[in-house]
Amino acid sequence: MGSVSSDTPALATSPKFIFFTDFDGTVTTADSNDYMTDNLGYGKPRRVQLNQDVLYGRMDFRDSFQDMLDSVTTPFNECVSILKQNIKLDPGFKEFYEWSRENNIPIVILSGGMQPVIRALLDILLGPGWDIQIVSNDVEARPGKDINEAGGWNIKFHDDTPHGHNKSIEIRKYSSLPNRPTMFYAGDGVSDLSAARETDLLFAKADKGKCLMALAKVQQKLMG
Repeated sequence: MGSVSSDTPALATSPKFIFFTDFDGTVTTADSNDYMTDNLGYGKPRRVQLNQDVLYGRMDFRDSFQDMLDSVTTPFNECVSILKQNIKLDPGFKEFYEWSRENNIPIVILSGGMQPVIRALLDILLGPGWDIQIVSNDVEARPGKDINEAGGWNIKFHDDTPHGHNKSIEIRKYSSLPNRPTMFYAGDGVSDLSAARETDLLFAKADKGKCLMALAKVQQKLMG
């Protein structure tokens, strides 16, 4: 097994498997950032056009995401409150989370979203005391403003890549190790493609699918 370091905390319990996953639209039934853009920002048509631009290489994901969130001027605390009322957990995730803890399978969330939003949603969706590593973008105040005033917050990207958060970099810390665990990845979007290449088995979530429960069944078989 690879050595444990601050860069590879999921190895702390010497697991045989690690489950990496996207958050928005994978762990949840809807994307929180899309929800904010569609309902608090410039709306779905413009967002969908930008998604197409990214998919066909006309625009970097980072630039499209910044454009989307720039259109949301609602104070950040209000955004979080609205999302907590409207974003729901995938039907199979809570059971899978509990099963993974019982079977020493660390879950690592790799998200292009913002950590405070993810934490607030997990507090509601899983309850207090959940134990999941999150590697994501963050949020910061705009110069001279408070994040909880209109137009006061901005996304703080995880890295300087065109993705804003290149998920494959985090996974490569594990995939490059000798005698590493078997690694799974679940995702549903363009930002997940590079991450998927670094893992052993990919679960791509379809609309209203239950890939997480399917994964639990597969892992049960693998563990005998």
